[in-house]
Amino acid sequence: MSMAEVCNANEQLVYAKNSLVTDNVMHYCPGCSHGTIHKVIAEVVSDMGLENRCIGVSPVGCSVLAYNYIDIDWAEAAHGRACAVATGIKRVCPDKMVFTYQGDGDLAAIGTGETIHACNRGENITVIYVNNAIYGMTGGQMSPTTLPGMVTATSPLGRDVKLHGYPYKIGDMVAMLDGVCYVTRQAVNSPANVRKAKKAVRTAFENSMAGKGLSLVEFVATCSSGWKLTPVAANRWMEENLFPAYPLGDIKNV
Repeated sequence: MSMAEVCNANEQLVYAKNSLVTDNVMHYCPGCSHGTIHKVIAEVVSDMGLENRCIGVSPVGCSVLAYNYIDIDWAEAAHGRACAVATGIKRVCPDKMVFTYQGDGDLAAIGTGETIHACNRGENITVIYVNNAIYGMTGGQMSPTTLPGMVTATSPLGRDVKLHGYPYKIGDMVAMLDGVCYVTRQAVNSPANVRKAKKAVRTAFENSMAGKGLSLVEFVATCSSGWKLTPVAANRWMEENLFPAYPLGDIKNV
């Protein structure tokens, strides 16, 4: 093959945006993990042929505008109530693939009750949980997953476990419940981790459609604005600090 033929062949290998990802300009800050996670979800939905059978539930938080970026059916939930709304949708429409898309300030704080009981009941939904250890949308306040010593808008001297308690590792906790079939912790900070994350989301969706119970996919994520770091520095800080506290990999896989 001549060099010209090689070049022509390579020109055909053009990356194409997934058809479910809209052309709307995302509101997420530069370096935010949400955009890549959206892409992963959209690709899994397409790969599984669930475009017309998938319903996402997004509550209050940085995830509130997810419907604007992934072209599937969505329902909005009150702050923390996504698992309750998803439960109702899935029970009325058992043939649909129903998932929630929530942050740590939503799922692990105001929504703890709804989350725990949906897990305990074994609802056939998937929970996508984005953990960046801070309240990203409302100004960078301390969240339930903020690390000890971590500076936030409401812990300017760093999180003090004697005053504020310890970080809430909800993935480890719900893994003990019989209704939960799959719990995994992933990230999208590198191409290799994106591939692992996509496989994890697909496993969770397959479990939900097979009626095996609730699956929870936690994404350890960055918040450049809340952490007051550049995107590159935020990725490095996440790898050095969040990954040891929230180790990546499967926690439970029945």
